[in-house]
This record gives sequence, structure tokens and C-alpha cells, in this order.
Amino acid sequence: MPKLSEHTPLIHPTAQVEKVTFGRYVEIEERSRVSETELGDYSYVMQDCAIWCATIGKFANIASTVRINATNHPTERATLHHFTYRAGDYFDGADDEADFFAKRRSLRVTIGHDVWIGHGATVLPGVSVGNGAVIGAGAVVSRDVAPYTIVGGVPAKLIRDRFEHGVGARMDRLAWWDWPHHRLFEALNDFRSLPAADFLDRYEA
Repeated sequence: MPKLSEHTPLIHPTAQVEKVTFGRYVEIEERSRVSETELGDYSYVMQDCAIWCATIGKFANIASTVRINATNHPTERATLHHFTYRAGDYFDGADDEADFFAKRRSLRVTIGHDVWIGHGATVLPGVSVGNGAVIGAGAVVSRDVAPYTIVGGVPAKLIRDRFEHGVGARMDRLAWWDWPHHRLFEALNDFRSLPAADFLDRYEA
């Protein structure tokens, strides 16, 4: 694999990317589609993902076949079909329904820092996922996910907290995801070997 770059995102030739703001050391793998999205430093998107209208923090770990902001159809209308709001594709002289798409865009998904989204998970419109959260493989996330929790299932429910009480708040205060690249390297062995609380003990001011 090519070495990741601070300046140029590593985007596989088969990926489709449109209107995306990239941080440093970002990676998008095969056949993924990402649009109208902000992707923070060191975040990566594995194969066959579909991400639309999302703000994704730093160090996000997005496994393959994840769907972020899977839009809904208008269940209150006489038909579910998109010919009503994509009318320009079907009828000469018809316009697409601008208000419908504006409403969809207002339900932006927000993903915090250092989040792991497991294989095949789906995050529905308007959901916020807190820092350090884990979404299990195959989960369907229809509600906000609290920071430093692990959720799973359909619909996704709390499985457990990642850390003992207070550790998550300490992580937020430390905000290691904002460290410069060289400091991350200096702390690499500690990231690898220390439990979270011990890591905090060493690096908190």
C-alpha cells in the first residue's frame, strides 16, 4: 500500500468522490462513494461504502459496506417512488423538487473523533455519533450514539460503555486527535501498550 500523505488523500481509482473536504492522511478505498462530506484527519473509508452529507471527525475507522446518511423515502405520500422528487429524470419540462432535497440535507450526520463503524452498519439521517463510540457490524443506527459507548443490533442499542466512568471525559480534555503528527509518533508505543486510563495518566497535563 502506498504511504499515506499529509497533503494528498489516498483515493482508490474506482472510488467516486464529489464535494468532499479532506483532512490530512485520509484514505478512501475501492468502489466507495463519498459526497457532500467533511472527512477529518487520519480518517479512512474501506471498500464499498456510501457516505453522503456527513461531517466526520478525525481518526474515524469506517469498515467496508458502511452506509452513512441512508436517506428515507416520503412514506406520507401516495407513492414512495422518486419520480415525484426527481421528476426531471422522467418528464420533459419538470423540475426536481428542491425543497425535498433541502430537507434531506438538513438532516446531516455527524460522526465524532476516533469512532469505529463496523462492517455493513447503516447510520440513518440526522444521527450524531459521539467521540470514541463503536458501532457494531450490521447495526442500523436510528438514534444518537453517546460518546465512548458500544452499540449494536437492529435498531442499534447500547451494549456497554467502553471505559469506566470518567475516562471518556478525560479523553475529550486530552484531545490527542489534535496532536501534531510528530507527537503521535513519539507516543506510538504508549498507544500500543497502555490501557486507556494509564495512557491518560501519562499524558494529561
